[in-house]
Amino acid sequence: MRRRLAARVASACCAAILLAGLPASATAERTAELRPPYSQVGFDQKLDAQLPLDLSFTDETGRGVRLGDYFTGRRPVLLHFAYYTCPMLCTLVLNGVASGAGALNLPMGRDYEVVTVSIDPRDTPSRAAEKKRSYLREFEHLGEGRSWHFLTGDEESIRRLTEAAGFRYVYDPDKDQYAHASGVVVVTPSGRVARYFFGIDYAPRDLRLALVQASGGRIGTLSDKLMLLCYQYDPASGRYGATVFTIMRTGGLLTMVGLAAFFFVMLRRERRPSPTC
Repeated sequence: MRRRLAARVASACCAAILLAGLPASATAERTAELRPPYSQVGFDQKLDAQLPLDLSFTDETGRGVRLGDYFTGRRPVLLHFAYYTCPMLCTLVLNGVASGAGALNLPMGRDYEVVTVSIDPRDTPSRAAEKKRSYLREFEHLGEGRSWHFLTGDEESIRRLTEAAGFRYVYDPDKDQYAHASGVVVVTPSGRVARYFFGIDYAPRDLRLALVQASGGRIGTLSDKLMLLCYQYDPASGRYGATVFTIMRTGGLLTMVGLAAFFFVMLRRERRPSPTC
């Protein structure tokens, strides 16, 4: 009896270790298989897709707006989806956005905009305003938050926008909650999807590089642009990583430029007439 119990405990421990060792995506897929319809939840990466900028929403002040109002051709937009009565996950995503914005060293409003869109058509501007106030109280670096917009809309507008961005979610009527993915989308100033970042914690370096790249180099510093020569975005992981080939190519180019400059200086010296006594 004791041997059977020990064998069961050992089997359970092995299963737990194997499950913990699986990638997050594999664990999520297994959970989805066990708990339908959550297999419908996730992100479909639609890089370079054009968002429908003609969609109508309402901001946290109750003012009617168009999605295109935040895409003026000058600044990229950090877009993410939530709902304002979410008991946990949306709060973690919003925390990640708020804390990440404080570490970017790119002023919100000058270099980029943040747009949060509720996926619940029952959400109201007053709920959106309360959610925004709570974040402005908690994260002082956001200031007055004029460039962080909390939107609500009707079911049709929400559906069209989430489909265009590749964001899939499911309403669970038994719990009166939405099952949804977690992540943010970096969008170009013209409204085209540029990058996806998954989870609830976003590396400031990756977010910064994505915003600089999405802006076409109109924001950021020279060092950011040089980093983009050595780092490449990986859609599978949603991160920027150094590539050996790019580093070798950049190093080879710098070496060739250095050699060319050296030979140019040496030739100039040889052609210079010798001083006469």
